[in-house]
Amino acid sequence: MSQRVVRVNELLKREISHVLHTRYQQEAVHVTVVDVDTAPNLRKARVYYSTTDTPGADWEAERFFAGHRAAIQREVSRAVILKYFPQLEFVRDDAVERGTRVNEILDDLGLVGEDAPPPDENHQS
Repeated sequence: MSQRVVRVNELLKREISHVLHTRYQQEAVHVTVVDVDTAPNLRKARVYYSTTDTPGADWEAERFFAGHRAAIQREVSRAVILKYFPQLEFVRDDAVERGTRVNEILDDLGLVGEDAPPPDENHQS
């Protein structure tokens, strides 16, 4: 990934978060922009977001982005000046939930936490 794409990703992430939490504060209160992945030609960008554990937050966020994608894109394009502004696609990122689930499984197995025995230093594979 080129340095330019990395910089565009970070800039888009910051500006999208800013728009969501200033203009759409009430609707986007449960949404966090996790990452942005822009195509090398800067024509498309996937915006990964996560939601809080509030019941229905996933559905509300999906419905919100379906209805407001174009307006968010328009507002962000005013702040981020590029020759070609990427088409935004909002995608739910469930990595945090998967990580939490893995930790719960490891806790159930007794492999993580203060009660877990220290690794055997004498054991060789």
